[in-house]
Amino acid sequence: MNLLRITNLNFQYGSHVVLQNLNWEIRGGQNWQIGGPSGTGKTTLAKIIAGEIKNFEGKVEVQFDEQSKLPKKVLYVSNWFQFKNLEGDRNFYYQQRYNQFAKNDTLTVFAELLHFGKQEQLNFEEAEPLLEIFGFENFKEQQLIELSSGEHKKLQLVKALWLKPQVLIIDQPYTGLDVSSRKSLNLVFEQISQEGVTLLLINNDDECAACFHHFAEVKDGKLMEVSHQKEITKSQERKSKTLPFFLQKSPLATSQQMVKMKNVNVSYGEKQVLKNINWHVNEGERWLLQGHNGSGKSTLLSLINGDHPQAYANEIHLFGKKRGSGESIWDIKERIGMISPELHWYYDMNANVGQAIASGFFDSMSLYKSLRYEQQQQLEQILDFFDLKNDKNKKLNTLPLGKQRLALLARTIVKNPELLILDEPCQGLDTEQTNYFNRVVDDLCNRGQTLIYVGHFESQLPNCITHKMILEDGEIKSLRVALDDHSILITE
Repeated sequence: MNLLRITNLNFQYGSHVVLQNLNWEIRGGQNWQIGGPSGTGKTTLAKIIAGEIKNFEGKVEVQFDEQSKLPKKVLYVSNWFQFKNLEGDRNFYYQQRYNQFAKNDTLTVFAELLHFGKQEQLNFEEAEPLLEIFGFENFKEQQLIELSSGEHKKLQLVKALWLKPQVLIIDQPYTGLDVSSRKSLNLVFEQISQEGVTLLLINNDDECAACFHHFAEVKDGKLMEVSHQKEITKSQERKSKTLPFFLQKSPLATSQQMVKMKNVNVSYGEKQVLKNINWHVNEGERWLLQGHNGSGKSTLLSLINGDHPQAYANEIHLFGKKRGSGESIWDIKERIGMISPELHWYYDMNANVGQAIASGFFDSMSLYKSLRYEQQQQLEQILDFFDLKNDKNKKLNTLPLGKQRLALLARTIVKNPELLILDEPCQGLDTEQTNYFNRVVDDLCNRGQTLIYVGHFESQLPNCITHKMILEDGEIKSLRVALDDHSILITE
């Protein structure tokens, strides 16, 4: 039986043709993975199937199995989780998740799950095993705004897998998940597939569960089936370019010691997020920071970037000065270039690419100031370096996720900061974009850049790493220094 039939599907944004005379049939019990380069129309296709985009030409017919006990629904799980506050809007600001007095504006995880379960007439007991599988059972009382990107991804997945619709479409299911969570997700895919759920994954990752036997990509607006995941087209390898002249100079360091933390603790009520952190980052060191989702990585970085108010209650030295000794948050941010999934969430998507990159000079979430001549020249060089010149005047929300992320990565380095903090910088990038960006990071670090890099997978890291710290449940599990392909344990 054909569960889904698409006939002569056409869709375009303005004058840009995205899908053209696309035809596709899915039979019940088939699981598909759709891959291919960023920006080819995969997400658009998924949203059309789920009914989220309606202004298309052609036919999309879904024939549910009337004998199945599963909900007669097509559920689309987006790459980004858009939660709302208690007033029903999304008017949040970046630092709000760390502000004890401002963050009590969203539902708790438990309340969100109860609301979803009531809405879909689900038994909450059936959600409990999923919370346990993803290590999420201790997050029930946390507010949505407090969760990291990886934790938000898990919440999305818990709700979708709990519902078990007849057709489940997930956009980039593995993004932001640590290694163990990916394995858990694949096991659940196997289980619900056997129960009758038809799975459709939009996925550029090499990860794939064993229950997937059908693979395709969107090419020139049409769906092209291939026999194996490895045959899906990759993005063209980007040629390495010489760094812009202003980035060929070592950043001007104001202190040999960039970060010093002594017995740092952070708590939200009774929940302790960081416990007795002692850590030094010196000029020229390149640190890899790892840990499971929820281990405290994002909180640790927020103390450095000046966003967390509990920094004042701890002994933290930044760029040679004790936190709270008279410097402003903007004095700190002036020396730091930072990207994170959360910053991407809260960034003004109505800004165009040029404005987004230029806002890095001022550490703002859009561009509110005019550029000096020197800054204008640096902006043009960065646009050329990242091959974004043709996109300079395009709004971020009109671009594929990969290009949005490249623009925000360019924003991070446009001022050649003393300290570069890259929190999962390659989320949303395909393999070639990831390799390209990590080569840029290596080039910067070869010229003296100090780096803190958060990444789950060794295969997706730059080569320049000299030190490594692993967090577990808010504590330092190990500190290592790398020397000539060998790793020396400092403490564990």
